[in-house]
Amino acid sequence: MARNGESELTVITRAKELCQYILVITDKSPKKFRFTLVSRLQNYSLSVIEHLFKANEQFVGGEKAEEQFAVRLSLQQEAMTELRLLAYMSMIAREAQCILPKQQSHISMKIVETQRLLYAWMKSDENRRK
Repeated sequence: MARNGESELTVITRAKELCQYILVITDKSPKKFRFTLVSRLQNYSLSVIEHLFKANEQFVGGEKAEEQFAVRLSLQQEAMTELRLLAYMSMIAREAQCILPKQQSHISMKIVETQRLLYAWMKSDENRRK
């Protein structure tokens, strides 16, 4: 949630929506997948949010600006990698009939939107840095 009247980054909001959707649809997944595919889907979606929050908390400025930019970029790249892994796991989950094709399609759309926003944030940081 936003604090002190600040608004939250859209990419974080979309990542939260993606995570919430995954938590809801995997709640009723077959029991035989709960400790493999379901936990992976849930963990990757939570990990994306974690990396985005950590990247957003990196203050970029002052004497250590270059070092802080590097840390932020690393966290953003980790989030992007987790999104790619999440997309792959959702495809495997659909093939294993752990989730429905429509659910996997919805996850994919949410992932693409989150990736697009994350890429825009990374590009914005790169432009500010120059």
